[in-house]
Amino acid sequence: MTDAPSPVRASRALIRFLRTETVGGTALLIAAFIALIWANSPWAGGYEALGEFKIGTDDWSVFGQSMHLKLTLADWAKDGLLAVFFFVAGLELKRELVVGELSTLRGAALPVICAVGGVVVPAALAFAIANNNPDIATAWAIPIATDIAFALGILALTGSRLPSGARVFLLGLAVVDDLIAIMVIAVLFAGALSLFWITVAAAGCAVYWFGQHRRITTPLLYLPVALIVWVAVLQSGVHATIAGVALGLLTRVKPDPDEHASPAERLEHRIQPVSALICVPIFAFFASGVAVNGAVFKEMFTDDLAIAIMVGLFFGKIIGISGASLLAVKLKLADRPEGLANRDILALSVLGAIGFTVSLLVAELALPAGEADLAKATVLFTSIAASVVGSLLLLRRGRVHADA
Repeated sequence: MTDAPSPVRASRALIRFLRTETVGGTALLIAAFIALIWANSPWAGGYEALGEFKIGTDDWSVFGQSMHLKLTLADWAKDGLLAVFFFVAGLELKRELVVGELSTLRGAALPVICAVGGVVVPAALAFAIANNNPDIATAWAIPIATDIAFALGILALTGSRLPSGARVFLLGLAVVDDLIAIMVIAVLFAGALSLFWITVAAAGCAVYWFGQHRRITTPLLYLPVALIVWVAVLQSGVHATIAGVALGLLTRVKPDPDEHASPAERLEHRIQPVSALICVPIFAFFASGVAVNGAVFKEMFTDDLAIAIMVGLFFGKIIGISGASLLAVKLKLADRPEGLANRDILALSVLGAIGFTVSLLVAELALPAGEADLAKATVLFTSIAASVVGSLLLLRRGRVHADA
């Protein structure tokens, strides 16, 4: 007879379970599904009212500078909760660049080249298809992003028989892809910039860096500083999610000799489950609730901007990623991960077409409400299609590797 697990051991097991990409991707999908059902039900008005409900205040000021903190729930999810997601992305990016798979030239070469191909080709295709639509000036950025959590979740579910290099490649690809998307958001969607608030944000980042440099560990320093930086970036005209990225990149990733784990690793282990199971699903819930009926479905295949997003995201990602891989290997600029064949890279490139989180965010930032809804519906449809096709290809490649 075995002893019952202690509460501590059970808690640790639950946390490990919650950290898996599979659970994060599943939570994201469930939240999006609930939003779609609610937004297309007789109670759709309640969904819209919930998203537009405002919380906060506009009455505060600092040195005569007003602070606009009365936001809708949808905006709190977009500007607040996604900052947590981008903080985790920043931690992961910093770790990969300093001590991970992207820390060496040979290790970084293929994922970086493929990520660039997976951004340039979708953007180019979108431009080519909708070049006469004025909204393409910003909407070209919608199909360039890959959803890390969902793509890795699909790989964990259906690609377990592939060599371990498959996950390393996809993770590196998605991290670099997100870095490019973050830079695009910072540059393309910056509003009227406030020098005062940019200075406050920079000062907060300097304090955060100094705390890391001096090995200060108390959250009594970092939580207030992180909040100040987020508020300052929100008020500055730069998208608030950039605050999360900046702080993530400033976090120390190399442990000292007397440390069991680095601050970045500890923070990632603590915050990633919150990001995967709370922040990203809530954002997806508020971003995915678009009307999907026969008329909208028809418009996806007749509206030039919707077609541009669909073709750019699905075919652009596949062509850009797999084509860049073939070219890089042929020109001896990079090597494929051990055990992976060209057809494995092709299957993984389909997962690159899963846009979801960042693509939905860019759609909201790039387009007015009506156009944004159609764009988001197109992103959802294309991402689901990529999930299904990618899963089938991964299962097929898994059988090939198992029989080899």
